[in-house]
Amino acid sequence: MSAERLLGVLGGMSWTSTAEYYRQINAAYAGRRGGLHSAPLLIHSFDFAQVVALQQAAAWDEAAELLGNAAQGLQAAGAGALLIATNTMHLVAPQLEAWLEIPLLHIVDSTGAALKAAGIERVGLLATAFTMEQPFYKERLRERFGIETLVPEAPQRAEVHRVIFDELCRNDIRADSRERYRAVMADLAAQGAQGIILGCTEIPLLVGPEDSPVPTFDTTALHAQAAVEWLLGGAA
Repeated sequence: MSAERLLGVLGGMSWTSTAEYYRQINAAYAGRRGGLHSAPLLIHSFDFAQVVALQQAAAWDEAAELLGNAAQGLQAAGAGALLIATNTMHLVAPQLEAWLEIPLLHIVDSTGAALKAAGIERVGLLATAFTMEQPFYKERLRERFGIETLVPEAPQRAEVHRVIFDELCRNDIRADSRERYRAVMADLAAQGAQGIILGCTEIPLLVGPEDSPVPTFDTTALHAQAAVEWLLGGAA
């Protein structure tokens, strides 16, 4: 085990989920190492409004440059690997990987490995509209893990997306929104989903395993676990 590893984190997208990443990574790291240990992290926290404006404008090249500059700064500061603390912005992960000399701990890979281990062949995806509708997430699951991905119908996608940005990113947790998410998960299960990916890092703030008729896969938790494994000497 190398105690000298330093992980770079691109956060602030949103601050609510980044706070949960920080909590989970440190809790797991302390649990593994004991005593007063906490995880060695470098965090670049964005002004999320700036990132959202680029998302809404489909200015993905500009978004890649924004994240890439920050990632290179973390690399220059000594980070030995990079974690993007959000699902959606993995859309620009290929550009970041091309610009960096350090490995990227990809959120789809930690999720896909957990799905594969659970024997899931068809999974439902709850996420931002960008993640549900763009191919980057579904294609990586299919190509690397042989998993088919189902997404909600358009009106449900719009509501899932709205709740994320209007409520969860503001740390506004509402019971009526939980009920709507439960209905969406039930519909996906009825269509043959054997599990549900909570594929936006804010979603676990609202729903969890008790809200779904099939197993849920919390991408925040799985990504945080992968971060701790790397910090403790595992491969990227």
